[in-house]
Amino acid sequence: MSVPNIKANHVGRKVQRIRELKGMKQETLASILGVTQQAVSSMEQSAQIEDEKMEKIAEALEVTVDEIKNFREEAIFNNNVYDHATVFNYVEQYLNPVERIVELYERLLKEKDEVIEMYKNQQKAS
Repeated sequence: MSVPNIKANHVGRKVQRIRELKGMKQETLASILGVTQQAVSSMEQSAQIEDEKMEKIAEALEVTVDEIKNFREEAIFNNNVYDHATVFNYVEQYLNPVERIVELYERLLKEKDEVIEMYKNQQKAS
């Protein structure tokens, strides 16, 4: 007799696992979402997440909301369901943390430049 997986629909854990598979830290996801690391931790412990937040999270993780909700780790790595090319394509498409780091770095540089410009404008106005 098998025990049912009572955590199968725990959306927060699915978000956490996708984030981890992508090599992304909570701090990175928090920065992208504009929240604290503690907020991400709390969200990942939540069984349900509001639709608006889910859309932002999905965008940050470069997946769809449906992919998060229907996420099953076994389906990614079970070669009985997917062949090696499919798994490789998934890894290539979704698990490229270097690209995400570069994107985040460029976004942070842009924000820094905007803040510097804002301070320069405030000094000129003074």
